[in-house]
Amino acid sequence: MSPALRTTLPPGTPAPMTAPRLTWTTFAAPMRLYGLAGRLTPWAWVLTLLFGLPGVLLALGVVPTDAQQGDSYRILFIHVPAAWLSMVLYLAIALWAGLGWVLRVRSAALLARAIAPTGALFTAVALWTGALWGQPTWGTWWVWDARLTSELILLFLYLGYIALVEAIDDPRRAAEAGALLALVGAINIPVIYFSVRWWNTLHQGASISMTAAPSMARQMLWALALCTLSAWAYAFAVIFTRLRALLIEHEHEARWVEDLAAPTAAQAHAHADVHPADPLTASDPEAR
Repeated sequence: MSPALRTTLPPGTPAPMTAPRLTWTTFAAPMRLYGLAGRLTPWAWVLTLLFGLPGVLLALGVVPTDAQQGDSYRILFIHVPAAWLSMVLYLAIALWAGLGWVLRVRSAALLARAIAPTGALFTAVALWTGALWGQPTWGTWWVWDARLTSELILLFLYLGYIALVEAIDDPRRAAEAGALLALVGAINIPVIYFSVRWWNTLHQGASISMTAAPSMARQMLWALALCTLSAWAYAFAVIFTRLRALLIEHEHEARWVEDLAAPTAAQAHAHADVHPADPLTASDPEAR
């Protein structure tokens, strides 16, 4: 059997460019992660509007009034997505902070730091909207219920993580300390989720379950799904934007960051050449 024929390139011809194979470590490099976040951020903002606008219209104008709670129940279209994201984002912090700690990947630790403020925001929104919903429903703004108390502890965990990583000057020690706190605090997430099953709480049980059909009307379910997707897209957009800023801050001495700043400096010099200073002002020191 004859050997396979091979095509040869003329001398001096560069080899064709081949795309790098994508693996789970492809975007561990800060430069690649910065570029990926920059490409995904505009799409996340677009999805925020595409899902959010019809979701709000359905929630406020199409979904019927509840027979028992009236229109006050409509706050669930903000409260429920915020509560879901508050738990999921904390688990994401624990995951990425833990990977950064074990594998010594700085980008993973920075991603965890980028997630934290958004998670704290959604936790605060969940608590605030829960109080607004609870007052007309339960007759009180706050009770030391298992679900509410564990959600409040989650907010303190977010704030503690943010304060801890910002208080330590050494980035490596800050990442390790933050990872330890995030991993320990992750125990609180199943407590929040199962609190309505483990204890006799004032908070109602889940309206949507993986093991049973939803107890909500179809219109309510569509509105909740759209609002949830919009909240997810918003979270991604804000996290990616914050991640890019953190990457620039921590990699400011890297060559790729200097290359990013080079076009800005060139534009500044070009602007100075196009708009030179006033000759009279430039030649007279007392006029400046």
